[in-house]
Amino acid sequence: MSYRTVTFLQDNELHLEGTPISVGDEAREVTLSASLADAYDLLGDSAGLIRLVSVVPSLDTGVCDAQTRRFNEEAAALGKDVIVLTVSADLPPAQERWCGAAEVDQVKMLSDHKEMAFAKAYGTYIQELRLNHRAVFVIDKKDKVVYVQYLDEVTDAPDFDSAIAAVKALQ
Repeated sequence: MSYRTVTFLQDNELHLEGTPISVGDEAREVTLSASLADAYDLLGDSAGLIRLVSVVPSLDTGVCDAQTRRFNEEAAALGKDVIVLTVSADLPPAQERWCGAAEVDQVKMLSDHKEMAFAKAYGTYIQELRLNHRAVFVIDKKDKVVYVQYLDEVTDAPDFDSAIAAVKALQ
């Protein structure tokens, strides 16, 4: 397991755990929660689809809210061979309530709350907060990672246009 640091809210340093993933790597299979009772295997349950994986610390923050809403808007135009997944450590009922209030219905919400398995497998685990660090991944239909963006500052928004372009280049 590797460790690195990331700037958070100017001079506050937080520690990330896990091995970062790079373009060209095989995507790592992890099990997340689709609800309190239902599991979701990141690769197995989305096999044969292009995956845009948007990782946020918590939906109850402004940047995470905006990021999820933006990818929700983009999802409808991406076609049936693409699935947009949002991963956070929020509990599934909280994700469901947020989606209802925000009218987000094109994104599959997945919770990493049980074991932080995604965070550790993809190098986004913020030790001090037990949250995911902001990142975006695009995984092709054959489970290859074709796009990665880890944000240096957890409060910055990702490069939406580049992530969407990476998805469209696979279609």
